[in-house]
Amino acid sequence: MKKLTLSQLERHLFAAADILRGKMDASEFKEYIFGMLFLKRCSDVFDEEYERIINANLARGRTEDQAIKRAEDPARYAKSFFVPKTARWEKIKHAHRNIGDELNKALSALEHDNRSLEGVLGHIDFNRKAGKTKIPDRKLRDLIDHFNKYRLRNADFEFPDLIGAAYEYLIGQFADSAGKKGGEFYTPRDVVRLMVRILKPQEGMRVYDPCVGSGGMLIHSKHYVEEHGGNSFNLSLYGQDNNGSVWSMCKMNMILHGIAGADIQNDDVLASPLHLDGGELMRFDRVITNPPFSQNYSKDGMKFTERFRYGFCPETGKKGDLMFLQHMLAVLRTNGMMATVMPHGVLFRGGTEKEIRKGVIEDDLLEAVIGFPPNLFYGTGIPACVLVCRAKGAKPDKRKDKVLFINADAEFYTGRAQNYLRPEHIEKITSAFDAFENIPGYAAVLTRKDIKSNDWNLNIRRYADNAPQPEPQDVRAHLLGGIPKDEVESKKDLLDAHGLKISTIFVERDADYYDFDSTVTERGDIKKRIEAGKGIQLKETKLKNTFDRWWEKHKQSLIDLPDTKNLMEVRNDLLEAFVSDITPVGLLDRFKVAGVIATWWNENKFDLKTLIAQGFGGLVDGWVDTIEAVMEEAKGNHFDLADDPIVTRLIPDYLEELEHARQDIVRLEQEKQVQPYVKITNQLKEAKKRFKELQKDFIKCLHEARDALSDDDCRYLVLDILKEKLSGHLQSYVTSHRQEVIAAVENWWDKYLVTLRDIEGARGNAAIALSEFSRELGYD
Repeated sequence: MKKLTLSQLERHLFAAADILRGKMDASEFKEYIFGMLFLKRCSDVFDEEYERIINANLARGRTEDQAIKRAEDPARYAKSFFVPKTARWEKIKHAHRNIGDELNKALSALEHDNRSLEGVLGHIDFNRKAGKTKIPDRKLRDLIDHFNKYRLRNADFEFPDLIGAAYEYLIGQFADSAGKKGGEFYTPRDVVRLMVRILKPQEGMRVYDPCVGSGGMLIHSKHYVEEHGGNSFNLSLYGQDNNGSVWSMCKMNMILHGIAGADIQNDDVLASPLHLDGGELMRFDRVITNPPFSQNYSKDGMKFTERFRYGFCPETGKKGDLMFLQHMLAVLRTNGMMATVMPHGVLFRGGTEKEIRKGVIEDDLLEAVIGFPPNLFYGTGIPACVLVCRAKGAKPDKRKDKVLFINADAEFYTGRAQNYLRPEHIEKITSAFDAFENIPGYAAVLTRKDIKSNDWNLNIRRYADNAPQPEPQDVRAHLLGGIPKDEVESKKDLLDAHGLKISTIFVERDADYYDFDSTVTERGDIKKRIEAGKGIQLKETKLKNTFDRWWEKHKQSLIDLPDTKNLMEVRNDLLEAFVSDITPVGLLDRFKVAGVIATWWNENKFDLKTLIAQGFGGLVDGWVDTIEAVMEEAKGNHFDLADDPIVTRLIPDYLEELEHARQDIVRLEQEKQVQPYVKITNQLKEAKKRFKELQKDFIKCLHEARDALSDDDCRYLVLDILKEKLSGHLQSYVTSHRQEVIAAVENWWDKYLVTLRDIEGARGNAAIALSEFSRELGYD
């Protein structure tokens, strides 16, 4: 039986959203997609257990009626949800009239018969109006037909937790589409990974998110424990959110990730925290959150006001941020630690906020302030920060009475709509946090006395100023020419890292200046000379050879994965070995090297999970099935196959033939202008027919090529593709670094090639020419 791949399910869910897109925005229709997915998943899992119960009872000699009676007993579904007949997919898929009513009844019945779903599904109303109309039956029928395409049992998936991964993908897509409203329920996952790495949760801990959103921080805390060899089943997760639909989304997220025991509550955490222990506030080992920025709040009816021992922010004026911080501090266990996103204003504003900062710092609770780049979060373009705190007295001795400031506002990758943290940025920030040392232009350790002398101001740039140095301008070089040696020396680390020898591009002018080599006659020569330089090529070859040796040494752990199934151990071994083996080459720094392997792992981890579950052949089958599904969705439209790694390896001759056929069409289209019309038209018609026939045969050719592979062939194919992807990531970083070297040298060309004397000479020549023209025109 074909297994459903993650890529297929992601595309399937996104296509479901397309059915409703346009009638309402993403912030509105996401609930319907989540609700339909949850109904289908619960029903399919129930059907599987229902069939098992019936077959088990029939095997014991009971009659079919007796077996069915037992299968209809809700008490027999302790490890899954009991789905009443009204909510079973078999009934839903036959609905054709008043479909909104049928779906609402299904959700209500499912919630009613399962206490743990209380309040989770009832708010989803398929009859709710969007504008003046509700979703028509035709659209809902299309949605049901779409979800009917795939069965969603665990046995149908290429790896066990595929449904949870697909749900996370869908949440991210909705956050992208929802824009500002996406920030209400979704924190970018790169930020989440960073915060979790700073807090380092461990098995046996309680982890709490008081503004839990869709639950990403709790799920990534679980993943972190697993990645570091811990037992995530011995991890207690808690969360609360004020928004009912977001709370519902989080509950479903936890369930689809198999985290049924997470305690997620729905209410305003400032007014009414709901996690209690013996009538008192429950305490937690780790608190992690991204609270809503700049909110008003009300003290009216507020419970547990003793949480706010450092003061109450103004109830109006949108300055409630430090109220969330104080709540988090109040619920820390004795050795507890917390990290929260905050807007920069809380670092320096006066009034009550200043008094709260003062109290927190005087009690030595604040451990670090980490500044982020702008436009990192949904819903706001302003820069934010992370405050890291510990319970009173819980700081390590080295960190007592000190605060670390990290200015990471330049650490980002610019995306289409917002900025992102790449793995190397996360590595650099977490390394600085773990080291807790001064790093010029990046991190600074301040004593409590230092901060007090600055009137309790936590403005990051005041202490860790990463403003770039002004571009040096050498007056003599501008007047007389030459490249200042001290400027070249200032770029020594960059040039040496890539192996650029000074003699490749410069010659001696005198004791203080270089000249460009006489063969460098134009700016474009610089790139050519650098890329052809022996030192550059030797350094890049050394890196490639080191990478090849690393791969040969460590690929066996990937080969053994279907047997050992120790994914997290392999992850840690590969990441550690890659950094330790590649960094000494010296071309890329440790953070970029770590970024290369982390990017590759994040990109391929689900394929590796499939490898564990299905073996090398099963993984190849999944790749082929995904391509087939994409082709079917394209419905005959052009789909570029030239860059797909499995297609190029399995059927290169077919691709070559397809490309020749395409080129024939292009050629004939061009010749149509000059050749006899009837003759060229017939040839073009035949060429297009041939091209379509080849396209139709694509899937057949691909399956035939797959069927011809042996187990060894599949293993070689998978390893070759995985290596190529990792090598590609490494090469992209090398190319970027080489471009930095080229840009530095081109900058010297732009600054100093044309001297003042050259300009004056050109001006004098222009004046003479102008005088000649004036004389010829009779104006002299």
